[in-house]
Amino acid sequence: MNQKIKVAVIGLGAMGLPIAANLARAGYPTQGWNRSESAREAASRVGISTPANLNEIDARIVFVTLPDLPQLIEVLGNGLQEALKPGDYLVVMSTVSPVEITKFAASMKEHGVIVVDAPLSGGEVGAAQATLSIMVGADKSSFEFLQPILATLGKTVVLLGDVGSGQLTKAANQIVVAINLAAIGEAITLARRAGLDASKVLEIFSGGLANSAVLQLRRPKIEAMDFPAGGKSKFLLKDLYFALDAAKSDGTDLPVTELVTQLYAKLIENGDGELDHSAIIREIERLSN
Repeated sequence: MNQKIKVAVIGLGAMGLPIAANLARAGYPTQGWNRSESAREAASRVGISTPANLNEIDARIVFVTLPDLPQLIEVLGNGLQEALKPGDYLVVMSTVSPVEITKFAASMKEHGVIVVDAPLSGGEVGAAQATLSIMVGADKSSFEFLQPILATLGKTVVLLGDVGSGQLTKAANQIVVAINLAAIGEAITLARRAGLDASKVLEIFSGGLANSAVLQLRRPKIEAMDFPAGGKSKFLLKDLYFALDAAKSDGTDLPVTELVTQLYAKLIENGDGELDHSAIIREIERLSN
């Protein structure tokens, strides 16, 4: 691929900034936009061009790492739509509704803009180390065009099907993450209330069939019962709602997901939405008090 292809990243937060930095590091002329000046300044320090106005974006491929589709629609109306040209790619890396991304892609096609959904797994560490899993929904030719660039951001880049397929896969991924975290939370609550040392119990889990990437990444937080935000609980709840909506649209029953969604909803209701999603153990403990 021509290393001179221009790219841009919209949203320079915990995921967007390292993604933009890795693109620049790989030799792609990279622009980055964020509402806040402090984020743009941080991007400038790692070699990213940071226009103040969205209509100054000049890129063939625009990556989006905003929280959800409403925020993307807002920035389109604030100048990004004006900057996009027929044949440009809008790569939505945000986790959004599988149903709504399909409708959005159809609306953008009317303007000649190609929408690709490419949600991520791997968190901030994966973004910084360029080891993300990237779930792509696109036609084959778009995927072949984008794959070399996506490979600079992730270790696992897979085409799942047409637009919407990436988001559906991400919804399924989030089901596994949420249920895993809830299961760990229940198990450790049981162990602690019975007088066991949680660190020793987690050590046993780590050495056997109960081990998982979720456990390894979140074990320090669960041991310390300290949950500074990595993946925020409120965002995982949003993802679970997307999974349930997708399931409803094709008549699939997700009984365990429904129960875990209720737990996360209660966690957020009790003021813990800004905490890491492993904080679900707090809600499980509250149920026993």
